[in-house]
Amino acid sequence: MATAADTRPDADLDAFRAEVKSFLAASFPDSLKGKGNALRSVEGPTDETAEETAWRTAMAERGWGTPTWPKEYGGGGLSKQQAKVLQQEMAMAGAWNPIGGMGVMMFGPTLLEYGSEAQKQEHIPPITRGEIRWCQGYSEPNAGSDLASLQTSAEDKGDHYLVNGQKTWTSGGQWADKCFCLVRTDRSDKHKGISFLLIDMDSPGVEVKPITMISGMSPFCETFFTDVKVPKANLVGEEGQGWTIGKRLLQHERTNISGGGALASLNAQPLSKIAEHYIGTDENGRLADPEMRVKIAEFEMAWNTFLLTARRAMEESKAKGGVSEISSILKNVGSKLGQQRAEMLIEIMGFRGLGWEGEGFTDKELKHVRGWLFGKATSIYGGSTEIQNNIIAKRILGMLDHQ
Repeated sequence: MATAADTRPDADLDAFRAEVKSFLAASFPDSLKGKGNALRSVEGPTDETAEETAWRTAMAERGWGTPTWPKEYGGGGLSKQQAKVLQQEMAMAGAWNPIGGMGVMMFGPTLLEYGSEAQKQEHIPPITRGEIRWCQGYSEPNAGSDLASLQTSAEDKGDHYLVNGQKTWTSGGQWADKCFCLVRTDRSDKHKGISFLLIDMDSPGVEVKPITMISGMSPFCETFFTDVKVPKANLVGEEGQGWTIGKRLLQHERTNISGGGALASLNAQPLSKIAEHYIGTDENGRLADPEMRVKIAEFEMAWNTFLLTARRAMEESKAKGGVSEISSILKNVGSKLGQQRAEMLIEIMGFRGLGWEGEGFTDKELKHVRGWLFGKATSIYGGSTEIQNNIIAKRILGMLDHQ
């Protein structure tokens, strides 16, 4: 059912667009254009410049880093139409959202749906201000694709839980302030014995060991919990509800990895423009390499079709009350296209796309090769392509298991 906020007259949207333009002109300096870092979440925290801090603060004050979240928790309280206008104007200005990470992508939307009022008041506002980092405690050495086999335990000790076990592939664990974690509170039932717990990463007994990747980055970690005390107030939902809550969060993750996350790429420089710089143009102003012209045209048609489909799917899901299994389709397609784009970027740049370190390469060129290598993980994390295919077969196509 449409709300009053979603049926605003065009005049109101025009007024809001003017407000956004004025805000961007006053708050987003030209010196920050093009400096949004897509790899920020996997490179770890860096010292903000004064301009970056001012930009983040300005967005946070309006709640526009999380534009559709409720105002009472620090969000923007915008309608879908207003959020679309904001996105359009930011793209035109070359502005990027300084507030993101797992708190925005996954945990926040899930807590808004399942958390208590006290939990929302405590945890959502710092996310909307970009003041806190969250990490995800899901996978374990023997519980990856079969996540429900997880063994990290949370023993009831009266006023707290005592957590013991190991998680792996904890993205950003070494930089995180808090962890949303799936734990086992009952061993008598595989799925109903799982609960959703919030853990402070600076608690005694928490140990994090980074895992170095082929890209040279270390965004993934092993995380060990040894007699970690967690207050009962940090349980989201009820005991045994963790599998339901955890699956909902994964839908948000998949949507953001692919569809929602890909929409940010509307701000990315088109491959055709990058190719003009590295390959050059002919006497007619066309890309000098005719074969590459065809490759780029075919890719950009597929890429833009995907972006539009992702936007439509997201809007339809929100209208129905949240994300759905369509996120699995978007995740598979988005991962494949993202990897294809990275491969083409390296091909376009030639040897300059293979720089690893040292002089002779720009910072952006050095980031491209590491991003290309890191991108190999996108078809694995957030649920592998094979897992998404199973979800699509069972929940969308209605296919049943045959033993």
